[in-house]
Amino acid sequence: MTDDLEEMGPVDYLIVEFPGNRRTGEGLPLLVDLVERGIIRIIDLVFVRKETDGTVAALELREIGDEIDLTAFEGVSCGVLDQSDLDDAGAALEPGSTAAILVYENVWAAPLARALRRGGAQLVASGRIPVQALLTALDATEPTTPSGPVAA
Repeated sequence: MTDDLEEMGPVDYLIVEFPGNRRTGEGLPLLVDLVERGIIRIIDLVFVRKETDGTVAALELREIGDEIDLTAFEGVSCGVLDQSDLDDAGAALEPGSTAAILVYENVWAAPLARALRRGGAQLVASGRIPVQALLTALDATEPTTPSGPVAA
């Protein structure tokens, strides 16, 4: 198992909330495309619901609803996420909403990760910058005049 882990790319997770349980399924074909092109590998995918009393429970795919075709994701949950992980994710959710928790390997980065590990490097920190925060920071760096940004 250790040898397999040494070959892996970085592993990330996402928690995507669907306020008011509104799901369109629009992003699902894009997720399938990322997997099919070998960009990511799904390690675990769990849908959860946060009840109004704050409890968090995993949902079966058939409980998500008939309006979204989730057959491509049957059997992808491998059990990496346990109830404590679901509860932690639930802390970020509004009561009465559902969410998808996705754990995935960045397959595209595996060759770089392997090379760095062979050279003795270690990942000591990582993070994400929300797009809105990046846009705000970029807006703050634009030269301005009293009436607004400088025209080119």
